[in-house]
Amino acid sequence: MVRLSERTRESLTAYTFISPFFILFAIFGLYPILFTFYLSFFKWNALGPMTYNGFNNFKFVLTDSTFWTSFTNTLLINVMGTIPQLICALLLAVVLNSALLKGKQIFRVIYFLPNITSIVAVTLIFSVLFSSEGVATWIATSIFGMDMESISWRAGFWGPKIAIATMVFWRWLGYNMIIYLAGLQSIPGDLYEAAKIDGANAMVRLTQITLPLMKPFIIFTVLMSTIGGLQLFTEPYVYFSQSGSATTPKTGITMVIYLYSEAFRTNFFGTAAATAVVLFFLTIVFSLVNTFITNRLGGDQ
Repeated sequence: MVRLSERTRESLTAYTFISPFFILFAIFGLYPILFTFYLSFFKWNALGPMTYNGFNNFKFVLTDSTFWTSFTNTLLINVMGTIPQLICALLLAVVLNSALLKGKQIFRVIYFLPNITSIVAVTLIFSVLFSSEGVATWIATSIFGMDMESISWRAGFWGPKIAIATMVFWRWLGYNMIIYLAGLQSIPGDLYEAAKIDGANAMVRLTQITLPLMKPFIIFTVLMSTIGGLQLFTEPYVYFSQSGSATTPKTGITMVIYLYSEAFRTNFFGTAAATAVVLFFLTIVFSLVNTFITNRLGGDQ
């Protein structure tokens, strides 16, 4: 019988306790990822035998105009819903971190509630708000003087993107605000006191102390928002399904909806897998670009 040292027994005990996570990740995480890469080189309808297709799936996806339309839509919605959201989240965090504001705990809960609300429920509510008789239409016609006939929240070019970007903005504003608030509370108050003594006003303290020290939190939220924006699916899918359309119009289709349509509407699982692989590499590229830009803005060389 092999006698194990005390250190080896302790290591085996520790690995035994954490092994369920790695086993579940291997089954439900790693295996689907590897199988997707494998499937992207085959032609398969999920019922018959798999046929090797080489790079034809990637060629089909990269030459399909619908894919590039979905890419453009996803990029525009991401920019429209993310950039204003992160700016507003940071400003809200600064306000809620102020010692002058009363009832801060209540405001924090109120702003965070959208993030824990069902995405489907949120989309259904916004479908009503952006209907022909909804609040958004009333604002566009009564306040901005737009023509009722020119407003198309589901079929026009900008209308669907504005509606979906508004949902993204509303849902993730409180989440990013909480992250920024945690970052603000980690900044020592002595720095602000010393800056006040030196005569620095509120704007100088914000640009010279707050923003530089908040850089890790800003990078994190930018990365997560970018990844989440590229994976946008539920909001546009449910939003357009409320219009009674069996398919999502090209003006509102995203890359994940394109992937879903290839797999579960046309049964082209090979091209769907190729789309997933393309999306995987696009996510990496955009994440690296965002990190580089954020570092440069933060002063890193």
